[in-house]
Amino acid sequence: MDHQHHRLLSSLLFHKHGQVEVTFFCDFLTWKNIGRNRSNRSSGISSVSQTAQGHAVRVCEIVAVHKTHISDQTKATKHLQQNPCAFTVFYVSRMTQHQWRCSDITFHCANQELCERWIQTINDQLSLQTNRPKSLLVYINPYGGKKQGKHLYDQKVAPLFSRACVSTDVIVTERANHARDHLKSEANLDKYDGVVCVGGDGMFSEILHGLVSKTQTDHCVDPNQPNASLVPCSLRIGIIPAGSTDCICFATVGTNDPVTSALHIIIGDSQPMDVCSVHHSDTFLRYSVSLLGYGFYGDVLTDSEKKRWLGPARYDLSGVKTFLTHNYYEGTVSFVPAEDDVGNPRDKEQCRAGCRVCQSKTSLKAPQSDVPGENETCDTGSDTWTEIRGKFIAINAATMSCASPRSPKGLSPSAHLADGTADLILVRKCSRLDFFKHLVRHTNKEDQFDHSFVEVHRVRKFRFQPRHQETMSLEDLKKLGSSPICSKAAHHYNSCACSHWTCDGEILPHAAIQVSVQCQLITLFARGIEEKQQCAAFQD
Repeated sequence: MDHQHHRLLSSLLFHKHGQVEVTFFCDFLTWKNIGRNRSNRSSGISSVSQTAQGHAVRVCEIVAVHKTHISDQTKATKHLQQNPCAFTVFYVSRMTQHQWRCSDITFHCANQELCERWIQTINDQLSLQTNRPKSLLVYINPYGGKKQGKHLYDQKVAPLFSRACVSTDVIVTERANHARDHLKSEANLDKYDGVVCVGGDGMFSEILHGLVSKTQTDHCVDPNQPNASLVPCSLRIGIIPAGSTDCICFATVGTNDPVTSALHIIIGDSQPMDVCSVHHSDTFLRYSVSLLGYGFYGDVLTDSEKKRWLGPARYDLSGVKTFLTHNYYEGTVSFVPAEDDVGNPRDKEQCRAGCRVCQSKTSLKAPQSDVPGENETCDTGSDTWTEIRGKFIAINAATMSCASPRSPKGLSPSAHLADGTADLILVRKCSRLDFFKHLVRHTNKEDQFDHSFVEVHRVRKFRFQPRHQETMSLEDLKKLGSSPICSKAAHHYNSCACSHWTCDGEILPHAAIQVSVQCQLITLFARGIEEKQQCAAFQD
C-alpha cells in the first residue's frame, strides 16, 4: 500500500538526537533523522545509527500520546530549548521471547499550536480503534503464586492502564471462588469492556466459570444439557500472569510476562478460544480450556494435593512417584471425529497469530440465536461415534498445545486454540521404559505420537466409561494389605481401579464423563503466538 495517499500530517521536528522528519499516516507513524546537525557535532553526540535508518510504529500499537513539559527534563540541548513544546508517543516495542515493552519517543515543536495539532491528530486516529477497552473489571488474587499479585498489578500494570486512559474497578479476592461468584450474581457487566484476572490458571478458571455461567443464565441456556450449544461470552478476558503456573497465558501470548499481557489488553487484541464442557450423565461438572487428563496426569495431581506444603516442587515429586507406580486403567473411549478441514494432530501446522484454521472457523461461525433451546444440537445419527476399548496408562484431551517452559512444544504441538476440536491422546498399556520415552519427547522436538502404543485423534466430542465404577472400600484395602499375596493383589487392584480426571488442574469427582468442545466460546485479550517473521514485520 502506498501510504503517501493516506498521509495525515508531516512536520520537521526535533528529538534528543537532532532534527527528524515525522509523518503520520492512517496506519503508521514514521520518523527519520534528516542528517547530522551542528548541535550533535558540537556536543560530541554521535547519531550515525539514528540518521541511517527510519522508524515506523503501527497506529494500532500506539499506546498513548501525551503533552510533555520541558521543565521535566534536567538537561536540554540548544535546539530543544529553542523548541519548547513537546509531545511523547508511547508505543509497543518487541523484545526477545515474545515479550513486549512500552517504549516512548518525545518530539519537540517550535510552537504550541503545532504540538497540539499533532496530539489531536494522533488521538483522533486512536479513537477509531474501537476494539480497545475503555473500562475494565479487574480481579486480583493476592494469594496465588508467590503472593505478589497485588504488588505486581500496582507497580507494573496499573500505571500502563492509567497512561492509556483505561479506567478500572479493582476487586481483591478474599476467598476461593470469590471472583466466580461475584461475576455470576453481583457484577454489573454492562458497564465494562472486559474482565481481567491477576493470578494463575486457577484464577483464570474462576473468571471463565463465572462469565460463561452468567452468559448462559442471561440467555436461558441449561448448562446441564450435555448437547446444548452454549452462547459465546460478549466480554473479553484479560490475563495478567501472577501464578505458579500460567499455561493459558503462555499458549495465547507466548510468554508469562505481566507487562506484555497488559499491552495486549490496552491495544485491544482479540483471540477466540474453544472451551470444553464436561458432564457426568446429565450433570454439568466443569469447563476446560487446556488439559483433561485421566490416568497418569490425574494420578499426579491427586497425589500432589497431599503435598501442597511443598509448593511447585510437589508436582515433580508426585510425577516421579506416579511414574514408578506405573498404573494402568481399563475402560472405553468413544468419540466423534472432527471434520477433515481442521487437519490432524500430526500435520505439524501449529496454531499461531492469524491462524488459517481458526480464522476459517471464525468466518463460518453463525450468529447465536436468542431463543432458548434453538441452538441446541442433538446427538443424532449425523454424529458417527468411534469406540475404543483397552488398558490405558494415560488418556489426555488437549484443546491447545499446552506448551510451557518445561515442554516447549506441549502435549499436542498442532492443537488449535479456536477450531472447535480437541486432540484426544490415548497411551495404551506399555512398559515403563516405553512410557518414559513418550514423556521425554514432550521436552524435545521429536514426534511424541510416533510410538506403537500411542494414538491421537482430533475430536468434537468424546466419552469415557471406566471398566470399574467403584473403588475398593477401606475395609477391602486393609484386607489387601494383610494378604500374603498382597503384592500380586495390589497390582491387580492398581490395574483395575479408577483413576481421577484432572480438569485444568482441578480433580473431577467422577471418572465417567462426556465432553463437548464449544467452538470459540470465549475471547481473550491476546493474538496468539507470533512467528519470528511476524515479529520482524512489526519492528522499526
